[in-house]
Amino acid sequence: MQVYLWLKAIHIAAAMTWISGIVVAGLAVGSRPAGTDNTAAQDTRMRDAIRRWDRRVTLPAMLLTWGLGLTMAMQAGWFSSPWLMIKLAIVATLAALHGVLSGRLRRLDRDADAGPAALRHAAPATILCVALIAILAVTKPF
Repeated sequence: MQVYLWLKAIHIAAAMTWISGIVVAGLAVGSRPAGTDNTAAQDTRMRDAIRRWDRRVTLPAMLLTWGLGLTMAMQAGWFSSPWLMIKLAIVATLAALHGVLSGRLRRLDRDADAGPAALRHAAPATILCVALIAILAVTKPF
């Protein structure tokens, strides 16, 4: 039981770090009006800092979240539980969103277009997904 609690605590800390990184990237991408100038020194420094954070912190946090989450699910035998399948689908959606945002951040220096208008809603969508994940993980409704 002690090992499970440590895995769970580290999983939650990693997930919080990952989600925070997605929200920051979502705000950085979503707050850019289409067609604005990308050459401002402050904008460039901010994008560089966010990209470095994404590569050095957010991505490893995502990998740790996935690894520990799957480890705990295997140990507990939850893979036959419908709540876990729904949770994993939401987490996979967040991982895909993270990839899209990371790619968009890399392309912002070359392309003034902020990308699809839907990316403006990445941060609130992330928070909604996290709320659903928390409800599923805590209540295990089915």
